[in-house]
Amino acid sequence: MDTERFEVQRQIAAAPAKIFALLCDPNGHVAIDSSGMLQSADGSPVRQVGDEFVVHMDRESLNDYPMGKYDVTVTITQFEQDKQIEWTISGALKPNIEHLYGYLLEPSDVGSLVTSYYDWSRIAEPYRGKGVFPVIPEAALRATLGILARTVEQ
Repeated sequence: MDTERFEVQRQIAAAPAKIFALLCDPNGHVAIDSSGMLQSADGSPVRQVGDEFVVHMDRESLNDYPMGKYDVTVTITQFEQDKQIEWTISGALKPNIEHLYGYLLEPSDVGSLVTSYYDWSRIAEPYRGKGVFPVIPEAALRATLGILARTVEQ
């Protein structure tokens, strides 16, 4: 793999504020997930760096590793109202993996140019070379943007 980061973009006919509100809501993440791994979430909408919520996961959706059902804690690492939200996850695996997911939002003539990214360049050393990363393919980010568009353009 030549890169340790995917970025995909899509024009979405909704204002950045509407999209950002969905991305701050733990249940919004579940609603737009294309992987099928996110089953449900607990927690309040995030408002700043350091905020957290719990996502109940099911790895069987990917059928790649026999992890079954488990929980992860989502921790916000970047937060700029209506412009950027980024997070990492922690769970039972130690040390924490330290991969990042995020969205960048820019106003556009259509509504918003949305960039979704997944960055595994900072993963902890014990996970390098294990053939695990990227956890999700670039196509999954693109599919999630499609679901996001369908959700906020209603």
